[in-house]
Amino acid sequence: MCVSPTKINVLSLFSGCGGLDLGMEGDFDVIRQAVNMKINANWNCDLGKAEGWVHLPKTKFHTVFANDIRPDAKVAWTTYFGKRGISSSTYRLESIVDLVKAYKAGANNIPNNIDVVTGGFPCQDFSIAGKRLGFHSNKSHNGSILETDAPSTTSRGQLYIWMREVIAITQPKLFIAENVKGLANLADVKKVIEDDFRSIGENGYLVVEARVLHAADFGVPQSRERIVFIGFKKSALTKIALYELSSEQISPAFDPYPSKTHSYTSTGNDLLLPTNLEQAFIGLKEPDVSEDTDQEKYSKAKYMGKHCQGQTEVLLSGIGPTIRSEHHGNIEFRRLSAEHGGKYMDELKSGLSERRLTIRECARIQTFPDDYQFIIPSNGKKKGVSASEAYKIIGNAVPPLLGYHIAKRIENNWDLYFGGVEE
Repeated sequence: MCVSPTKINVLSLFSGCGGLDLGMEGDFDVIRQAVNMKINANWNCDLGKAEGWVHLPKTKFHTVFANDIRPDAKVAWTTYFGKRGISSSTYRLESIVDLVKAYKAGANNIPNNIDVVTGGFPCQDFSIAGKRLGFHSNKSHNGSILETDAPSTTSRGQLYIWMREVIAITQPKLFIAENVKGLANLADVKKVIEDDFRSIGENGYLVVEARVLHAADFGVPQSRERIVFIGFKKSALTKIALYELSSEQISPAFDPYPSKTHSYTSTGNDLLLPTNLEQAFIGLKEPDVSEDTDQEKYSKAKYMGKHCQGQTEVLLSGIGPTIRSEHHGNIEFRRLSAEHGGKYMDELKSGLSERRLTIRECARIQTFPDDYQFIIPSNGKKKGVSASEAYKIIGNAVPPLLGYHIAKRIENNWDLYFGGVEE
């Protein structure tokens, strides 16, 4: 008799501070307006939280390995996930290139018995905010500048190849890879990546056509679009799943991508209005009276004029800007002064001053829960995380709520795809 597995092991690559990892795991709080209880009734959310909040239940996914090259991201990740019972040894601070090379040289550094591999391979070289070097990145796998102009498989723009290597080593039933929307618009990059993923292993992987997901369509109060690749190990699929997922038009029951729940890019009777910033900032006090370190800290970079990036005031009645992994001088303003065109006159008249978004406000826009601590003081031998670093790792992350949508869709369809396990 086949039954659904109780635990599904996940290997996470390019993990950063764990936005996608948290989304895959679940068990965190989000604001009430971010969850469509009609469409996602099967989530069985806990509504007994503080007013305006709901708790997303734990999924079957369990992170057994995480990896990145950023020490600050590891500190934040291990501090948070350590409170959830996940050992700090789970997180390997190492380039994926070095990781794979060491494995092939005989190191026992990559676990087996992996069901899912996830990874948001570096996106700066595909982003419209950068130079869009793509496969021709001039940065190496460890972030340093390449000494040659010739691209290579160890350049940052081709690190998905090394994710492909890890998939080939671990042979998971399924993988999820994500990147910025801009990747889809760079020549044949999307097709090349899909074809490379399809050729993994002897029988290959069935890679459904990558799809661009807008975070605001899933309750995230942010203008953020990501392209998501999902691939299935052909030999692990049931016959019906192999047939359905191979079809030019995948039937709704087998579609691995989550359904939209909010009406940012679409309309529908069951869709909720997009979550706005006023809702996202519920309960937050001003920095000078807050007891949350992440709410107390914000960039003091001065207003530089509208011609510069990040010099606008957020619209509380709308969704937030894309939280970028950039210097804190480019973080948008929560409130501008009247002199600089600020619109929140009631706040200004009450004595509130011009300031940029706080660390916590950026985290809220990304849907990280308030118990995730980003600013972490150094403690003797232990490295901390500064406010500037916190902005960067938050901006690098996948919104956990978007990750949760993806995870729940895969979890709900697991037996449909793979037939469960023998009892």
